[in-house]
Amino acid sequence: MPENFSQIASSLTSIASGFYSRGWLLGTSGNLSAVVNREPLSLAMSPSGLDKGALLPEQFMLIDEHALPVGGGDGRPSAESLLHIRIVRERGAGAVLHTHSIWSTMLSDLHAEAEGLAIEGYEMLKGLEDVATHEHSEWLPILENSQDMPALADKVGEALRQHPKAHGFLLRRHGLYSWGNDLAQAKRHVEILEFLLEAVGRTLLAKSGGEPAEV
Repeated sequence: MPENFSQIASSLTSIASGFYSRGWLLGTSGNLSAVVNREPLSLAMSPSGLDKGALLPEQFMLIDEHALPVGGGDGRPSAESLLHIRIVRERGAGAVLHTHSIWSTMLSDLHAEAEGLAIEGYEMLKGLEDVATHEHSEWLPILENSQDMPALADKVGEALRQHPKAHGFLLRRHGLYSWGNDLAQAKRHVEILEFLLEAVGRTLLAKSGGEPAEV
C-alpha cells in the first residue's frame, strides 16, 4: 500500500463527514476520490453503499486506472469511479468530489434543456481557481444521467473538452461534480459551487413567490 494512502483516506473521511453535516451527502449518496499515484494511476476511492457521514479511513479503497480495486477496504468502489478517473485524466485533477445536494439536483433538472447553467455576478465566484472578478460567468454543463458508466464517462470527457474553463458539471436529477489540483482546492470548489447553486435556487423561489419558477 502506498505510504500516502492512509493520510489521503483520512482527509477524504473528514471531508465526507463535513459534507454530510451540510446535507450534501445524505444516505449513501455521493463519492469522493483523490490521486495516490500518477504513474501508474491509482486513486483512493470511497466505497459503494455506505453512509458517507460515518465512513472510516480504512474503508476507502485503492483503485487502478481501470477502476479495479487493488488495495484498501474490502467493499466495492463507487460505481462512478470511471467518472472520477476520466476527470483526473482530462483535467489533471488531484481530487474529485461528487455531492447530492437539494439545490444541485433541482437546478440540474430545471436547466436540463439548456444543457447547462450560467452563474454570474456573485462575489463568491472569486473563490474558484483563476477567477478574479464577480463579473465572471461560470458555465456548469448539465449531462443526462445514465447507469452505463463507460458511456457516461465518455460524455463527461466530451463536456470537459468543450468547456475547458468549467470548474464543475451537473448530472441531471443527480448532483454536482467538481475537482481541484489537490483535496483542499477540490473542497473549496464544491463549497463555492454549492453556495452559488443554493443562491440561484433560493432566488428563483423568491421571485416566484415560493413556487419553482419557469426557466
